[in-house]
Amino acid sequence: MTVQTASTKKERKKGKRWTIHLFPIPALIIYALFVLYPILAALSYSFYSFNGFSRESFVGFNNFITLFTTEPYGSMFLNAFKNNVLYFILQMIVMNGLAFLLAFIIYKKVKGAEFFKIAFFLPRLLSVIVVGFLWKLILNPNFGTLNMLLGKLGLEELQRAWLGDPNTALVSIILVNCWFGLGFGVLIFLAGFQSIPVELVEAAKLDGAKGMTMLRKIYLPLMVPSILIMTVLTFIQSFEAFELVYAMQGSMGEPYFSTDTLAVFFYRLAFGSSTSGSSDAIGLGSALATVLFFFILVCTMVFLKFMNKKEVQM
Repeated sequence: MTVQTASTKKERKKGKRWTIHLFPIPALIIYALFVLYPILAALSYSFYSFNGFSRESFVGFNNFITLFTTEPYGSMFLNAFKNNVLYFILQMIVMNGLAFLLAFIIYKKVKGAEFFKIAFFLPRLLSVIVVGFLWKLILNPNFGTLNMLLGKLGLEELQRAWLGDPNTALVSIILVNCWFGLGFGVLIFLAGFQSIPVELVEAAKLDGAKGMTMLRKIYLPLMVPSILIMTVLTFIQSFEAFELVYAMQGSMGEPYFSTDTLAVFFYRLAFGSSTSGSSDAIGLGSALATVLFFFILVCTMVFLKFMNKKEVQM
């Protein structure tokens, strides 16, 4: 009876182990249907010609060649790519720089720290479409709050059509996105500051380190993992920028394609906007999606490899 009981318990344990392995299956099915399948489908579609939504013949790399060498696709791709690069650079400087500074201030036990954490993160709880619509009203040249406030302050020379001027439209959208994502960056950097050993900070203070020396010699080196994480996330988000641009300026990248991004260009190209001028919209759009996917993938892998090297050195 004892032997049978022991063997029965072993069989039950094995059964429980196999049951545990079944739990991830629903998530894997959903991931395969909504992530892996679209990626593989776009990759396969990029090698075919289309007539509307009907797939026709295999054309190899012709869609990619057309995308890069045929006008207006080549110039529009380059313009959108430049806008994405500007998106990334400005977010790194403005959003992540400000988030780092605010996280450092909160880390220093400023009064009302919990309130500030909630206040900074609050915009993140809103829908991107709602944020875009609200800021489009704020930046309206006729009745927008920003121009009215500038007028009240006697700064009429600064008033302008923020979203109607090619020189300010994209920068305005990027700054709105910085406002929207600031709270997330603050939480990431704050977590990094709080993970720094207190003993190390106290030892540096006993050695006479203070002010900028503490920041440069102690805090910044130990914050490298958090900075790299935010760099990777900002890079991915910048090159996937679509919702906010679409909410504030539509799918045409107005004015004069100054707010066009690769994701917006893909949307306009794949869904047969009049600017594409091609019946082979699905093939060209899939080629663009494939290029964007592999560009983000390769750059992210480089960032992560660099991050691992930094962690090993530390």
